[in-house]
Amino acid sequence: MKIINIVPGFGGTFYCGNCLRDSAFTKSLREAGHDAITLPLYLPLDSKNNTDENDLPVFYGAVNIYLEQKIKFLRHMPAWLHKFLNSPAILNYASKKSESTRATGLEEMTISMLKGAEGYQKDELELLIDFLKHHEKPDVIHISNALLMGLAARIREELKVPVVCSLQDEDVWIDAMSDFYREKLWNLMCNKSNDIDSFIAVSQFFADKMQKNMCIPDEKLHIVPIGVDPDTYKFTSPAQNPQVIGYLSRRNKSNGFEVLIDAFIELKQKPEFKDVLLKVTGGKTSDDDKFLKKQMRKLKQNGFENDIEFIDDFRTEVLHKFFNKLTVLSVPVLKGEAFGRYQLEALASGIPIVQPALGAFPEIVKESQGGHIYEPNTPDALALKLAEILSDKEELNKISIKGRESIINKYNSYKLTKDMLTIYENVINAK
Repeated sequence: MKIINIVPGFGGTFYCGNCLRDSAFTKSLREAGHDAITLPLYLPLDSKNNTDENDLPVFYGAVNIYLEQKIKFLRHMPAWLHKFLNSPAILNYASKKSESTRATGLEEMTISMLKGAEGYQKDELELLIDFLKHHEKPDVIHISNALLMGLAARIREELKVPVVCSLQDEDVWIDAMSDFYREKLWNLMCNKSNDIDSFIAVSQFFADKMQKNMCIPDEKLHIVPIGVDPDTYKFTSPAQNPQVIGYLSRRNKSNGFEVLIDAFIELKQKPEFKDVLLKVTGGKTSDDDKFLKKQMRKLKQNGFENDIEFIDDFRTEVLHKFFNKLTVLSVPVLKGEAFGRYQLEALASGIPIVQPALGAFPEIVKESQGGHIYEPNTPDALALKLAEILSDKEELNKISIKGRESIINKYNSYKLTKDMLTIYENVINAK
């Protein structure tokens, strides 16, 4: 089967769980014997890695579509200028800018993208269609999130193939906008959902939420969790001397980094936890610099600035160096998430998770039995839960083993890839 996975590129400047999900899924499809590629939109997949997929063209280049949205006479720019603005050097530079990952200011462009052939980026859409039609000729197209549904109608019309759409964290982007744009976008997404043959939610929590927001009929909606390859991660028992709390995500306010810093300070003020350390990885953008300086000032004021370590390299192939020093992992995302890949990476490595009772976190903790939840999502509540779990070595070792077993038995990418292939076969047969 020929499968094209169309995803937003992110340039590799920060940990992007959805992006890593897409790349790992394509890899598992290939290992299952299928012809699969990940095709990036906006930015390169990862400017830090030289892979075969990084040689693929980037469609809807971030600089081009921004200019096409803002400047009328550039909506049909000459080919030489289009090519220049889509060059690796320009796109890699753009990936380092916070504006490319921030919803504020991109409301009208989000709407235009969802309109597809009726939007200002229609020329970009035709370039993509031409490439798919004459170079790849897929059996099925899988788009990685519902904000890309504007592509689906033309793909189905021109290529005569089904389009499958994953659902994960679209609400984070839309909810950052004003009430006016939120209502407009959800209404548009309800309409565009008719162009999709099948939707794949990553958790029951998010399936319920998006079915309501996007008017998705029961027969179109499936749940396939994120998976990881257990063999990619080295199992280790939770570290005890010293005990170390880990954080793996972009270091920003919405991902709860400040909640963790404040909880860490509170925990270390207890004599029995004075030696606990904090290890952090996952990158940042320029938007985060002011926020991060504030967190470091708090640590310094309390005398803990030497008890935190920042690790710049968060590639999957080197994450074992991060996990094998940890006792627990906590990413206290302020409003929860549709899933959170970092949880699976920790569990696969034998590291228990401590997460707020928000979003899909309770669902994953219950299914994996590899961690604990707490509420409310405040520094005080997190500090109390961390103190509880760090004090119980027997419990730590028990949930460490259960978490690893859940990756092998429930969240194994090879098993979940088979589930996805069944959905592909069904939509192809129906077509």
